[in-house]
Amino acid sequence: MSNREQFRPEDHPTDHFLLTTVVGSYPKPKWLNRADDLHEDDDYEFTDGHLAEAHDDAARVITNEHERAGLDVVVDGEMRRSEMVEFFAHRIDGYEFNGPVKVWGHNYFDKPSVVSEVSYDEPWLVDEFEFTAGVANRPVKVPITGPYTLANWSFNEAYEDEETLAYDLADLVNEEIEKLVEAGARYIQIDEPALATTPDDYAIVGDCLERIAADIPEEVRIGLHVCYGDYSRVYPQINEFPIDEFDVELCNGEYEQLAVFSDGNFEPDLGLGVVDAHTAEVEPVEDIKQNILNGFEVVPPEKLTVSPDCGLKLLPRDIAYGKMENMVQAAREVERELDAGEIDIGFAGTAAPADD
Repeated sequence: MSNREQFRPEDHPTDHFLLTTVVGSYPKPKWLNRADDLHEDDDYEFTDGHLAEAHDDAARVITNEHERAGLDVVVDGEMRRSEMVEFFAHRIDGYEFNGPVKVWGHNYFDKPSVVSEVSYDEPWLVDEFEFTAGVANRPVKVPITGPYTLANWSFNEAYEDEETLAYDLADLVNEEIEKLVEAGARYIQIDEPALATTPDDYAIVGDCLERIAADIPEEVRIGLHVCYGDYSRVYPQINEFPIDEFDVELCNGEYEQLAVFSDGNFEPDLGLGVVDAHTAEVEPVEDIKQNILNGFEVVPPEKLTVSPDCGLKLLPRDIAYGKMENMVQAAREVERELDAGEIDIGFAGTAAPADD
């Protein structure tokens, strides 16, 4: 049995089940951003304890928001995290920071440097997961920035090459996942956006995933999220990756690259973005339903995960919530129509509304 069935709610009303979740990041409440500013300002006595309480409150609020939207699997919106590389680099021995680097336009990234051999000290995400799981009534997913991106988006001042650094980081990610599994985590998402920008290194990512997945129980679901890029440069190679789910950003490109995966040989479950994380408007339910049907060109319903294209943190919070709410409603309507035989899943996965 697929390890996705453990995320089906006990009271799920239909035989068909489209797993709904989010990629990870979510808009932070404005008061949390204010709390972060106060903590960094020496003119205010806003202590580490005050900030920790603010993070707890925000994680509780956003987890509840995800549940109110109806998601099957929730996250805390990454309320405790800054940027996806910085957060982990601060927690990995061997990294140091030397100030922000201009990356494009007027945007700056606090790009870390690897100055010595990386090593694992204390857990990175276990406290975060345990808190979220304690306030959630639904299963909790844990997003982790992948080792290839952690290596590629850092200055390498200690290793002979980036590949060796990535493998060492993969071993650390494996150690962290083992700790998360001990704490009860059953759904891990590895984020590798750098793969889409340097896709010729897919073999390195595959080897990293082999290290990450080593000795992880089969019931633990491992997903790989890769946003944007030319997917034809990593498919069908991803079929060999030790993952349960491959999560892609296709909605923003109006599914032009869907054909890349439509050869009938796609192996993992498909995590399909069905709402656009880059547009500040809420898609109508009917439009999202059509986007979901696109997924059936690649996998059958029992292998489809429905999510936004990418993290939603840059959107207004009401827009992000509206996208999730409509996305869940669309998925539930498609499930009912599948049960009623109103959607034909044809040869090679082609999906269409059934003839009247």
